[in-house]
Parts: sequence; C-alpha cells; structure tokens
Amino acid sequence: MEALLVSTGVVALAEIGDKTQLLAFILAARFKRPWPIIGGILAATLLNHALAGALGAWLTSLTSPQVLRWVLGLSFIAMAAWTLVPDKMDDDEGESQSARRLGVFGATFVAFFLAEMGDKTQIATVAMAARYADAFLVVIGTTLGMMLANVPAVLIGDKLAHKLPIRLVHGVAALIFAVLGVATLLGAGASLGF
Repeated sequence: MEALLVSTGVVALAEIGDKTQLLAFILAARFKRPWPIIGGILAATLLNHALAGALGAWLTSLTSPQVLRWVLGLSFIAMAAWTLVPDKMDDDEGESQSARRLGVFGATFVAFFLAEMGDKTQIATVAMAARYADAFLVVIGTTLGMMLANVPAVLIGDKLAHKLPIRLVHGVAALIFAVLGVATLLGAGASLGF
C-alpha cells in the first residue's frame, strides 16, 4: 500500500502548476467539454505511466541493489530540485486542427501523452517503480495523482489556478522527493534489496 499512497501523493502535489495541468486548463477553456477531456487525460496517463512503470521495473532487474539505491536516491533528490522549477506552456495553434481531426478525446489523449514524455511525473513514475516492488501499484498511484490534480483543473478551470499557493505546493512536493531520496540513500528499503 505504501507504493500506492506515496505515488499518489507525490504526483498529485508535483502536478500542481505543472505543464500538463496548464494543458488541462487550456483544453477545458478551449473545448468546454470536460468528460472527453478527462477521459483523454486518463487514457494518456495510464499508457504513459504504464510504460514508465515497466521501464522502472526493468531497470531494477539490470542493476545491483547497491547501485540502484544510489541512482534512486540521487534521482529523488534531483526530482526535488526539478519540482521547484515552475513549468510554462506555449500555446499551440496546431491543437485546434488536431481536435477537428481526432475529436476532443483524441486531441487530449495525444496532447497529454506527448506532454508527459520526459516530464517530472513520468520520471518520478520510473523512479518509484524501480524503488517499490509493485510497479502496478505505482502506476495506479501516479495515475490517480495525475487525475486528482487535473480533474479539478478541467472542471473548475482558471478559477482554481489563481487560488492555489503554487510555490507552497511545489515546496511540499520537493520536500517529499528530498525525503524519499535521503531515506533511500541512507538505506531505507534495505529489506526490499536496495
């Protein structure tokens, strides 16, 4: 259960103010059809994070526990620093053309899948899947965290964005990543083979 809870919490916090949350705001304002947008976000996140979880599990099988512990610990600390860097989103005029071709669900799916490639929440999914024994629970948790952050963005839109203390939320997420990193470096999870 720890993998599920930590993955959900860390990604939900890291996602606030992230470029994919900004994308959710933009799609909601542009299309004004929340349910296909939410469905597209869910499908894209499941696919993207399932691939990231599989990569994390695969990396675990390739690396010795000692090397993996250092790589993961330093990765979590790097994620803490990255979380403190705010994301910006460039407005893409080509999106409206893709929406006409793919529909709202398809345009959201493609936009979210591509926006998540190399994003901090995808990298966090790889790291947590490598850290915890159950990549499936990590993927479910990171997907749930994405939905917890993005569904309100779609449903409430810009009204919510101006009321959240983004810097504070990013600081809490960074602190959690840093604690995970230090704990991993100090040997927490040694019973799991790290």
